[in-house]
Amino acid sequence: MTTKEHYDNHLGNFYSWMIGDLEAKQTEFQDFLIEQNLLPQSSKIAIDLGAGNGVQTVPLAKMGYAVKAIDFNKQLLDELAENTKNLNVEIINADIKNFNKFSGQNPELIVCCGDTIAHLDSEGEIVQLLKNISGTLTNGGKLLLTFRDYSAELTGENRFIPVKSDENKILTCVLDYQPKYVMVTDLLHEKIENSWKQKISSYKKVRVTTEMIVKMIEQIGMIIQFNETINRMITIIAYKK
Repeated sequence: MTTKEHYDNHLGNFYSWMIGDLEAKQTEFQDFLIEQNLLPQSSKIAIDLGAGNGVQTVPLAKMGYAVKAIDFNKQLLDELAENTKNLNVEIINADIKNFNKFSGQNPELIVCCGDTIAHLDSEGEIVQLLKNISGTLTNGGKLLLTFRDYSAELTGENRFIPVKSDENKILTCVLDYQPKYVMVTDLLHEKIENSWKQKISSYKKVRVTTEMIVKMIEQIGMIIQFNETINRMITIIAYKK
């Protein structure tokens, strides 16, 4: 199953429940933007790749950016539209691989958060995306990228990761490692009319590592100014010379 099919037929149905308190996550992201001085200064345009329901988009817009929010899942984009009423946000239903077709004016900030970059089909596509990002950014513009590092293989029982549960849903993520990919299975148990139903869907992610992404960014000529782990996510800020 492709990543888009996985989101359209499975994960998109409970993604917002899975991530939890949206307002709290937006506040956390806004605080990070302020802490790192990622504030609108030049073109005041930002692009959010893999915008989802607005964890990044809303804070960016509230801080003064004109935001182009790109995602390929209509359900999440419908939620995003509700969450961005009266904000300067253009919502674009498209694959992030083609985002440069919609970029318009040179953005000063591009964000690609969550594990979005691993959703591409190959290392080659990641390299091309990063080249597109660099080519689209204004001089001095910045990329904010977050992802999970899959260098350490989980085996046996450690492959089963409890994600979230409440009285009506239990979500478990199962990881199966391959040399260049990680097969991800989202296993959802949902209580429907007093009976538990099991829903399963799998898709693959590129097995990205910090070393791999750093090398790619440096090879396209961008300068890394921040590289730390925050909430178990590798967080990188790089700028275009």
